[in-house]
Amino acid sequence: MKADSKIKNKKAESTELDQSSFGLSALSFKFKIGFDGKRAANNLTGLGNYSRSLIEQLARQFPENKYFVYSPKVKSSKQIDTFFEQENIQLKLPSKSNFLWRSLNILKDLKHDGIQLFHGLSHEIPFSIQKTEIKSIVTIHDLIFLRFPKYYKFIDRKLYKWKSQSACNHADKIIAISEKTKADIVKFYKINPKKIEVIYQTCDDSFKTFLDQSVLDKIRLNYKLPEKYILNVGTIEERKNLKLIVQALKTVNEDYKLVVIGKQTPYFKSVEDEIEKLGLKNRILFLKNIPFADLPGIYQLATVFVYPSFYEGFGIPIIEALYSGIPTIAATGSCLEEAGGPTSIYISPVDSPSLSSAINQVLESPALQAEMKRKGLEFVQKFDSPVVTKQLMDCYINILR
Repeated sequence: MKADSKIKNKKAESTELDQSSFGLSALSFKFKIGFDGKRAANNLTGLGNYSRSLIEQLARQFPENKYFVYSPKVKSSKQIDTFFEQENIQLKLPSKSNFLWRSLNILKDLKHDGIQLFHGLSHEIPFSIQKTEIKSIVTIHDLIFLRFPKYYKFIDRKLYKWKSQSACNHADKIIAISEKTKADIVKFYKINPKKIEVIYQTCDDSFKTFLDQSVLDKIRLNYKLPEKYILNVGTIEERKNLKLIVQALKTVNEDYKLVVIGKQTPYFKSVEDEIEKLGLKNRILFLKNIPFADLPGIYQLATVFVYPSFYEGFGIPIIEALYSGIPTIAATGSCLEEAGGPTSIYISPVDSPSLSSAINQVLESPALQAEMKRKGLEFVQKFDSPVVTKQLMDCYINILR
């Protein structure tokens, strides 16, 4: 079915729910919950995956509720089409195109649909929602634009701060995705810590199943993956610090190559220059536009995952790596220790010799690899979907009581 047909069908569906059966136990609640769905309906990576996964898990684990996804437009793709095929998830588009819809005019639609709780999944909620009877939650992923302003244009920093600070001030509850992000909200926005709840993220469930060797062999052949490789996943931008891995690779066991998956930004040119200077062109494979369904296999084929980012709100790729049974090395200085747990290895994001030493330590010790895999997989269960989804629904219920 084409995307426009799906949209028409979704808009034609009834949004009526019996609101007379509200109770105080989780099983007796019938809520109408709205979400800022701009990214869920349009982005195929990052916050798009996060938004869809969160809403899908809620819809599956708490099917007695109706979940409305508000977006100014929708993109046609297999991921997004499948998401909106679920019975208790409904796409809501504006009746008229208006650039103020997500920020202001959406309130009319929320009231019309009988929304009781609106969740801004990324740093913003509709202005003046606090003047309605609709409860609101905002998720803050990070305040990197305040921590590292040099990575952002002046006007973008001002806009991000204005929207996120307003949301933090006016939402009934703030969800921070890590203790580090919570500390930043308190520090930069002077918010009472009691208003902030830390609820960690999980990754897509596809990373939690180990693939058959035949499937892995097909993926290796399809992408011409090396027999032995170090993996890095994430946008190729300065903050993600890929250049440090390139520098470390020079003194890493030559049997291992580096596979990098991520969108390229202007920073990529400096990475290329570093590769050329160190003579490492034949040891690095760049992949982009990888179908999401193939990512788990690429993780599972790797020997070690390296993520030396200067700063993250949480670090979903680390969760993906741990669920894939891959030893992980990350950087100190933000929240990556929260995501990677006590048995992952952490180095300074400016110390390439330490990174090289850590990689070689893992590569040269099958016993260490086995221990990191086992204990990493044990640790990451705290981020499993049923656990974090239950925490989120408890948060919703506490606000709606």
